[in-house]
Amino acid sequence: MSLYYQLEGPVGAPVVVLSNSLGTTFDMWQPQMAALLENFRVLRYDTHGHGRTTKHDKTTLPQLAEDVISVMDDAGVQQAHFCGISMGGLTGLWLARFAPERFLSVTVANSAAKIGEQTGWLERARTVRHEGMSAIAKSAPSRWFTEDFVKHHHVPVDALCVTLGQSDAEGYASCCEALAAADLRAEVDAISVPVLFIAGLHDPVTTIADSEFMHQQVSGSHLVTLAASHLSSIEDAHGFNVALLNFIQRDD
Repeated sequence: MSLYYQLEGPVGAPVVVLSNSLGTTFDMWQPQMAALLENFRVLRYDTHGHGRTTKHDKTTLPQLAEDVISVMDDAGVQQAHFCGISMGGLTGLWLARFAPERFLSVTVANSAAKIGEQTGWLERARTVRHEGMSAIAKSAPSRWFTEDFVKHHHVPVDALCVTLGQSDAEGYASCCEALAAADLRAEVDAISVPVLFIAGLHDPVTTIADSEFMHQQVSGSHLVTLAASHLSSIEDAHGFNVALLNFIQRDD
């Protein structure tokens, strides 16, 4: 497997690792880049089977997390702040639990200790394998954004849908299978790394209740709710950036 990543920003500054959501690439983090690069180095990578990163024979949540460690090792980054959204957030949750020594903090955005139901993920994997990515690309905006955002922001929404439609079906399906099996609900109360949870008020995929559950389980964690749907880092980029920067700068 070949992991694609970019490391940008002032040499010697603290590093922030960004982990994308299912069906996107590291380009989804563009709304965060200018704000982060003022005081941080930013390590972005394409998640397994997405963008320019090839896929494993079989994907699991621990493998998705180990990919992060591999990217950090290759980039010479011993410790970093981590921020992941949706599947990337669940990856961060695993890292906070099982690789805490590598992270200064972990931000888990629009995610859950268990995302959705196993049957739904397995059905989606079957769908894209048999019908291709276009089968789900058309319905993605309603999962990702509020109706108002879709109506008034055609350019970013359309660009994300194009990326999703062009994604490797097998890479996407294998991540769906990883999400089907992933369940950290019994593990999160053992997390000791500083954690920020970001929830979307209108998120139909990973609800406020999902974030509240994790927040209650992780001692000392913080919870911020944004007036956004599932991809809050895009729909409310300013609010997201303020929440993230306030949290990670507090810890430096």
